[in-house]
Amino acid sequence: MSAGGQPVIILKEGTGESRGREAQRNNITAAKLIADIVRTSLGPRGMDKMLVDSMGDVTITNDGATMLKELDIQHPAAKMMVEISKATDNEVGDGTTSAVVVAGALIEKAEDLINKDVHPVVIVDGYSKAAEKAQSILEEIAEKVDAQSRPDLLKVATTSMLTKLVNEDAPHLAGVVVDSILQVAEKGDKGHKVDIDNVKVEKKPGGALTDTRLIQGIVMDKEVVHSGMPKRIDEAKIALVNSALEIEKTEFSAEIRINDPTQMQQFMDEETSILRGMVDKVQSAGANVLVCQKGIDDLAQHFLAKAGILAVRRVKESDMTKLAKATGGRIVTNLDDLTSKDLGYSKLVEERKLEDDKWVFVEGCKNPKAVTILVRGGTQRIVDEAERALHDSLMVTKDVVEMPAVVAGGGAPEEEVSFQLRNWAQKLSGREQLAALKFADAIESIPMTLAENAGMDPIDTQVDLRARHGKGGKWFGVDALGGKVADMYAKSVWEPLAVKLQILRASTEAASMILRIDDVIAASKMKAPPTPPGGGGMGGMGGMPPMD
Repeated sequence: MSAGGQPVIILKEGTGESRGREAQRNNITAAKLIADIVRTSLGPRGMDKMLVDSMGDVTITNDGATMLKELDIQHPAAKMMVEISKATDNEVGDGTTSAVVVAGALIEKAEDLINKDVHPVVIVDGYSKAAEKAQSILEEIAEKVDAQSRPDLLKVATTSMLTKLVNEDAPHLAGVVVDSILQVAEKGDKGHKVDIDNVKVEKKPGGALTDTRLIQGIVMDKEVVHSGMPKRIDEAKIALVNSALEIEKTEFSAEIRINDPTQMQQFMDEETSILRGMVDKVQSAGANVLVCQKGIDDLAQHFLAKAGILAVRRVKESDMTKLAKATGGRIVTNLDDLTSKDLGYSKLVEERKLEDDKWVFVEGCKNPKAVTILVRGGTQRIVDEAERALHDSLMVTKDVVEMPAVVAGGGAPEEEVSFQLRNWAQKLSGREQLAALKFADAIESIPMTLAENAGMDPIDTQVDLRARHGKGGKWFGVDALGGKVADMYAKSVWEPLAVKLQILRASTEAASMILRIDDVIAASKMKAPPTPPGGGGMGGMGGMPPMD
């Protein structure tokens, strides 16, 4: 900038700036590149990505959120695309790849209009109107389901699994998912609520994916503290204690002077009797299992073993809370307060060996509000990906329990929305109509991508789909496994309405945000201060003459 011919520099040295068309083009390209990375992994015929981090750790996945989380992305517009996948993952758990693909398509279609001198703000306005209309279309066409119906929920859970690496075992895993969600769902005034944290997922390589099972209780990756304790207790009465079974150290340094050897013995006896008293309290409450969040002294362990009580120590706080929910017990902070009413119940508490580790299983709790899914699989990579697939599947099942409405999969709802939007756009005037039509094209990118990934001809598929939807076949989508266009609702490929609404919202917002940017001002990277010559002293202060 200059004032009166004199250049005025207001940005710090090293700051970069790109403006207008150049800034827009740069951001649009970055956003499209991110969409291109995940596009090939959409759908049941999607490919997987192998990500190797700087430490050499390998992740093999086709979960959009995981891919983008693992990538080290520098470009600010690209980071915004990563954010929508994260937000979608946290909100509804599935549809992360779709959200990024739709956002990329919206931006790509907008680029055509920008090149024809349509102002980005006009495009953004057109997009937001179209998104509102699309949302109401989705809500209209969605089918209501019963939030407690196992067969309905199974269809949703299986659909989510079929697009993952573990699709061969989808029916078995989906059954585990649905049972776990139905177990922890709680009925409220406005329908059901599910806290996904109440389903604990523990994974251990070894065995096959079909060995994955639901445990009506909690699994702790801890072992029984003392070798003399029983390793299995039937009809367990469980004490959950949040205080240490140890002699507390004084907070200030104390000194005890002993003049006589018998006093030493008295001192030792006193410690023993305190610890024995603690164990007696546990025993008199009627507990035969003790789960402790803090430490248990060696001597206390000995007394517990003599009393035939199975004890586990240093259990995580989150596991303690889950145990309380599963067994119906109450976490006690002070041992003196422990009564038989505070004890939790389970049919069985047992230490089992899994591979090289010993874990404690608390099983057979009656009506537990917290459960565990124990995931098994051939290798660590498979178990990791199975856990990610389970997370998505648990989340979509939760979505349907909380909002009992579903749409078909296979890009059918997107094609229907696209078809209805085209008709609706005819009523709009001027340039907004162009934006709404481009929005309809962008939404159609989902069935088109599914068809491409399945090796089908995209043009033939598009013509076929548009014809079917024109004749009222609203659930016709891409049957990627069969390689043809089919009625996806009849094929039991169901997806939650909540996921589709989230994909629409997230992708439109991200695309609008990126399109409105016309100036990128990037600060220079921080540099480490140069060390002064001679390795010491303050050195002259920058730009000031040395002082006499």
